Amino acid sequence: MTTITEILAETNVEPTTFEEYLSLYAKKVGDLVNTYIPHGTHPDMDRYLYQPLMDYSQNGGKRQRPLICFAACRAVGGDVERATSAAAAIEHFHTAALIHDDIADDAELRRGEPCMHLVEGLGLAINVGDLGLAMTNGTVMHDPLLDDHTKVRVVTELVEMTRRTIEGQALDIGWARECRYDITPDDYLIMATHKTAHYSGAVPMAIGAIVGGGTEAEIEALRAFGLDTGLAFQIQDDLLNLVGTEEATKKDFRSDITEGKRTLMVVHALHNSQRKDRLIQIISSKERDPEILAEAVAIMEESGSVDYARDYAEQLTNSAKERLIAEIKPSSARDLLISMADWFVHRLR
Repeated sequence: MTTITEILAETNVEPTTFEEYLSLYAKKVGDLVNTYIPHGTHPDMDRYLYQPLMDYSQNGGKRQRPLICFAACRAVGGDVERATSAAAAIEHFHTAALIHDDIADDAELRRGEPCMHLVEGLGLAINVGDLGLAMTNGTVMHDPLLDDHTKVRVVTELVEMTRRTIEGQALDIGWARECRYDITPDDYLIMATHKTAHYSGAVPMAIGAIVGGGTEAEIEALRAFGLDTGLAFQIQDDLLNLVGTEEATKKDFRSDITEGKRTLMVVHALHNSQRKDRLIQIISSKERDPEILAEAVAIMEESGSVDYARDYAEQLTNSAKERLIAEIKPSSARDLLISMADWFVHRLR
């Protein structure tokens, strides 16, 4: 198995931007993560469980979570080999979350391909997602490079991350089910922080610092940075679903409107648009007509909600970068994390 140290050493060019970092290493880090997917003791276990998980994971993704875990480890002067199992665990959690999320949302496409529940059926897709969740903690517990104290601390982080993500998902689904239109921007921020920011930013960075031997101050500085930038990442993700391009997103364009998602733009518009009633009508009707979806976006743009969300994400990342520069010593890894914050809010897909 090629190690993360070997992967990072293979290129003669030190990436200077986070986008370059992803481009250089995403594929090989994905291959490394996938080595943690086992085989069954019966060939049909592979057919119905392990191979669907492998196929899903091999269909790309940016691998940003394991890569920021490695960057955080390096930012505190740690050995990235010790971060490998945790980085893989977080990526498999991400896979499980996407599989289950697509089922809950009755989604059709993920990364340009039909969702797993449409290919394998609902029952098997749920089971494959459950496998991803089971692997989250088991991957770390079987790591011979980590001492027992570190294993317990990392798994505790992963357990809390899982709970918080599920809490955020409960709010997201529940608000849509109950046709709640009293949701405020502050409510959205709580939901998105729980659903996305912990597992997409805060925990990968905190765990990278923990296994890297960082001080408590460094661990908490990286956690706070990841929490704010992870929230900004979700806001940008929501923006791209509305005002990006269908080709760039490689998933159901404007599906958040069809699914009745209470995004930051929607909840801001519900409190500021004179066409609030029309917006409610559209987001509550599971509408798929592109012209009507475009009308909903226009309402959000007219009310300043799209600009409000963009500005909020920018402010989050700017303040997060300032704090990180003050709290983490200079290094190429810290520079990558600073670049990551900018990429989170300026990416086009």
